[in-house]
Amino acid sequence: MSTKLFVGGLSWGTTDDRLKEAFARFGDVTEAKIITDRETGRSRGFGFVTYAEPAAAQQAMKELDGQELDGRTIRVNEAQNQTRPRGGGGPRDSGPPREFRNSDRPPRGGGGGGGGGDRDFRDGGRGRGDRDRDRDFGGDDGGGRRGRGGRY
Repeated sequence: MSTKLFVGGLSWGTTDDRLKEAFARFGDVTEAKIITDRETGRSRGFGFVTYAEPAAAQQAMKELDGQELDGRTIRVNEAQNQTRPRGGGGPRDSGPPREFRNSDRPPRGGGGGGGGGDRDFRDGGRGRGDRDRDRDFGGDDGGGRRGRGGRY
């Protein structure tokens, strides 16, 4: 039974061969793989090492966690199985577009909060109080110029 280790904090220059070389002294490494960005091909700074024997993986984890490899301190843990969602992130090609809002609340920009549709979020989204009414950036600043705000 094989055991896979996660190796994090790798240098951008560390290669699959260098990773395998560093971990091979603890036992038979069946695979050493640096994970790369699929668009740029550059290392993402982590990888996986698979050992044929669990005892070798445990020894490597104990000895190499927190040690330096290619100028960087690495983290070594047992890899966790991670399920990937099926389907992908492409456009939906069936059905009407989804609407993402809570049906119990009025739509954004609607009234409420004492400030009308324009809300000042400095007060936690409750709407503007009287002290902030003259800070409306969309109104007339008194000099005949719109959109500048009176004090700014």
